[in-house]
Amino acid sequence: MTASETRPLTATRSFPADFLWGAATAAYQIEGAAAEDGRTPSIWDTFSHTPGKVFEGHTGDVAVDHYHRFREDVAIMSELGLNAYRFSVSWSRVQPTGRGPAVQKGLDFYRALVDELLAAGIEPALTLYHWDLPQELEDAGGWPERATAERFAEYAGIVAGALGDRVTRWTTLNEPWCSAFLGYGSGVHAPGRTDPVASLRAAHHLNLGHGLAVQALRAALPADRQLAVSLNLHEVRPLTRSAEDLDAARRIDAVGNRIWLGPMLEGAYPEDLILDTAQLTDWSFVKDGDPAAIAQPLDLLAINYYTPTVVSHVPEGAEKPQDDGHGNSDHSPWPGADMVAFHRAPGERTAMGWPVDASALYDLLTRVSDAYPQLPLVISENGAAYEDVVAPDGSVHDPERAAYVHAHLEAVHRALADGVDVRGYFLWSLLDNFEWAYGYAKRFGAVRVDYDTLERTPKSSARWYARVARSGELLAP
Repeated sequence: MTASETRPLTATRSFPADFLWGAATAAYQIEGAAAEDGRTPSIWDTFSHTPGKVFEGHTGDVAVDHYHRFREDVAIMSELGLNAYRFSVSWSRVQPTGRGPAVQKGLDFYRALVDELLAAGIEPALTLYHWDLPQELEDAGGWPERATAERFAEYAGIVAGALGDRVTRWTTLNEPWCSAFLGYGSGVHAPGRTDPVASLRAAHHLNLGHGLAVQALRAALPADRQLAVSLNLHEVRPLTRSAEDLDAARRIDAVGNRIWLGPMLEGAYPEDLILDTAQLTDWSFVKDGDPAAIAQPLDLLAINYYTPTVVSHVPEGAEKPQDDGHGNSDHSPWPGADMVAFHRAPGERTAMGWPVDASALYDLLTRVSDAYPQLPLVISENGAAYEDVVAPDGSVHDPERAAYVHAHLEAVHRALADGVDVRGYFLWSLLDNFEWAYGYAKRFGAVRVDYDTLERTPKSSARWYARVARSGELLAP
């Protein structure tokens, strides 16, 4: 039974009065202005300009020009009734080399964006890092090097000093799993490296960077600021209940989820993760004091969810399906899991090929809440790409996206009813945008962007979501 089947679609469900109804974006995906006002290349500028890395050579040089059109975009958010907006800061726009003083024009852009949001009654939710490491830091070794974590904490302090008087909600990292394992393991994301040991080193230094950044934020921000990290936690399901498949699920849970939850929330890496990866590294890059530095108190845990992960054990030498939904590569983003196969669940799929299963979001929320009952949760990303069709009058009717979001909001409401403390939901994404290695081929936006004219057009799903946000009721699409 899926979450959308638990109650009739015609029923309405109320959400808490202070529930956050938002949408999310990321700097490199929308801002453009790649070389303006002192901004220098990030790893995604370099990666997207490398032939063969991104669909049809697409880049974020212009993206959807949010840098120049942010006031128009905030007006659209207001029109849609959003009360929160999650965005990320471009590190190389604020601190071009990843070290040293800030570029004030870069900070001024974010000051103006935040002021525009507040004037519209929309709460800004700031993410410090959404994958766009300054290229100079990558040239010095990137996230596999300890110094990058230290530079990240310095950058966090700079942004806090500029925006801490008006931004209440702060997130350190977005999806460090992708940064570490797609960037340094499988190579399908920037910087495109394929070294499993480097990916594990990167994971640790992302954890350390998070902890050091939380310390820097606490030192610079007013005491009432809310601090979080955003994790793309995997709802891992074994293909069968065999002991071998259950162990495959355990391995993926270790390197997909507990590699973050363990050090961040419990102050230690899981012992089984250390054993699973012992043939790759002795983890000597974890220094005395690192676990304590990482395990900083948080006010929220932000979760990104799109689709479940189905796995099985595969004997050595057998054919191994790799339908993990994370791009095609001869190199695995799952160190220590060479004997694990990934399967697509049956049923409806999005344009990304990802199975639609809202019940997995409910299961994930309840599992995390049971493990960490003291920590409120927020859905920081959830949404779907579909093959949107533009009608002759320019409108876009996307009932599949509305149905997807409805089912997942229903899963959130069910979790709330069962006692899970969920504080908000951020739709991914506000705008069609640069979808990483897929370029502009996949559209996640509630608002369509014509990539030739950059005209914005809210889709029918956006109009429906606006009614939900304004009413606080899960209305039928």
